[in-house]
Amino acid sequence: MITGSGNAQLKMIRQLMKSREMREERGVFAAEGRKIFEEVPENAVEQIYVSGTFAREHAGELADRKYTVVEDKRFESISDTKNPQGVIAVLKKPVWNPEEVLSPKAEAGEGKKPHGPLLLMAEHLQDPGNAGTIIRTAEAAGADAVIFTDDSVDIFNPKVVRATMGSIFRVPVFYVNDAAAFAGQLKERKIRTYAAYLPGSTVYDEPDYTGGTCFIIGNESKGLSLRTAEAADARIRIPMTEHINSLNAAMAAGILLYEAERQRRKS
Repeated sequence: MITGSGNAQLKMIRQLMKSREMREERGVFAAEGRKIFEEVPENAVEQIYVSGTFAREHAGELADRKYTVVEDKRFESISDTKNPQGVIAVLKKPVWNPEEVLSPKAEAGEGKKPHGPLLLMAEHLQDPGNAGTIIRTAEAAGADAVIFTDDSVDIFNPKVVRATMGSIFRVPVFYVNDAAAFAGQLKERKIRTYAAYLPGSTVYDEPDYTGGTCFIIGNESKGLSLRTAEAADARIRIPMTEHINSLNAAMAAGILLYEAERQRRKS
């Protein structure tokens, strides 16, 4: 059992929780909570740390796994939450191949036509909760990938990881340097881009999203940059009453992705 607060392993976990640079350098991240513990692929696990209380109360779940027990007070010192659930895993980052993601997908079943990729790209997204919710919503709606610009939040930030509730291991996510430039690359692949933009003239449920589709959403406070909006094939808007001038980024992403899911399910 680890009891000393100065233990090198505990220091490493604290650094992984706080430092994007360290996560990128080592290719691992720290994930906290029961949900992640239950859903993480076995081959992604480098090490599991549990509190003394968790080890006693969940001995059956831990029977076939290698883990290190940390004294309860010491465990609280490495936790990123106010009410620790007693389990933290150090995990290898999933690596996705964009080329595979951007290839057309064929729907199974007789009479179904092939659909192009369904993507969601976020420009300069900063809120960890929004990022995690978007990744989870993307999985629920059957999206093929989520793309963030490099200046967005790190998806391996502990708060993002918790908000995905396990989807981070199943949804391909990658970063691009420039949203407008990437929109141009998608056009070359016959993937149409739709910018969620308040001055947009087209209501979001009017276009056909059954072909290759990428929705682009912007920063929580400033929205989408004009340059990126102009690079898209179309600028779409979600109707709102007169007293509301914006929607939460994750909410907007969900509305758009589920409209695409509805159209594809019926096509």
